Amino acid sequence: MAEQTTVPTTLRRAVAHVDLAAISANVRLLRSKLDGATELCAVVKADGYGHGIERVANAAVEGGATRLAVVTTAEAAVVAELDLGVDLLVLAPIPADDLIATIETGAELTAWTPEHVGEIDRAAQLLGRTVAIHVKLDTGMGRFGARTDEQAHAALAAAAAGVSVLPKAVWTHFATADEPGDDYFDLQLNRFSEFVDAARQRHPEILAHAANSAAVWRDPASHFDFVRCGIAIYGLDPFHEDAFARGLAPALSLHSYVASVRDVAAGESVGYGRRFVATAQTRMATVPIGYGDGWRRVLTNNCDVLIAGRRYAQCGTVSMDSITVEIGADSTVEPGAPVTLIGTDDGERISAEEVARRASTINYEITCGLLPRTSRDYSPVG
Repeated sequence: MAEQTTVPTTLRRAVAHVDLAAISANVRLLRSKLDGATELCAVVKADGYGHGIERVANAAVEGGATRLAVVTTAEAAVVAELDLGVDLLVLAPIPADDLIATIETGAELTAWTPEHVGEIDRAAQLLGRTVAIHVKLDTGMGRFGARTDEQAHAALAAAAAGVSVLPKAVWTHFATADEPGDDYFDLQLNRFSEFVDAARQRHPEILAHAANSAAVWRDPASHFDFVRCGIAIYGLDPFHEDAFARGLAPALSLHSYVASVRDVAAGESVGYGRRFVATAQTRMATVPIGYGDGWRRVLTNNCDVLIAGRRYAQCGTVSMDSITVEIGADSTVEPGAPVTLIGTDDGERISAEEVARRASTINYEITCGLLPRTSRDYSPVG
């Protein structure tokens, strides 16, 4: 059979469809697990975990998020421009050179030393603004934050004494919330709870937040005044298992199409390095998506795709611009056929968690790793 290459001109090579209604629904599900006094902060950093920061922020607020969180000055500026009427928190420390631009967004800032609080205060005075400070205590994550309660209390005191800053909240981050049964989570929670009690003796109005998506499920004692949910608002399982089993609706599906179909004889190879060699006569479909789009090379000979509700194995090295799929004797697969790499097709499903397991990583990295060449489609589902 001659190679088939005729495809409709309207097809797009790599498309991530994002169901914004699913994001709103996931926020509502998470809020249902909180008591009435606990708010939900939606974490929309890293371009909304690859889903698109602007659209995600809108959908999260529509679902009931009363706060949003980012990491960079640029992200804060994008969210501030949306004017969604909710508080915005920058989770990471901001370099002194970026403080003015960050404060101009109206965001609340993270600090944990009196010196950093002083830098924020001086920058805020220049702008004639008041900045709310969230003091971070490192209870065991080992990255950012005050290493001791005394240092955190000193930062709170500096914020209380400042001219253009005020102490708004204290917070921490869990290292093992997604590992059920791990004792370290309890150690961190107990230490933070004790610190919160002490902080409120000095600053009665101070807020506290600690829980990520996994902690929302794991322990209501971690919820405090608000929770910070990232991965779960996108419908991805914080425990890296089955999002559907938790009632979450995966928001992102990834699609391409069959660009060509060709016969491959026994002994012939496909792709760089000849990492697939046919052992018998077969047929291969070329799909125009590769690591240049964010489909990782580690998935070489190590993933499936869906075509018309049926699984087919990806064979050969993942290239920058394409992959190849063995369709064997199936004569129904023709150029132009839709291909699903993440998502559901006619009852068959490939989840981001499955792809992550194949790639020996986590679901976060699968969606965050989708590159700009993969277009995002926000048209309503159905």
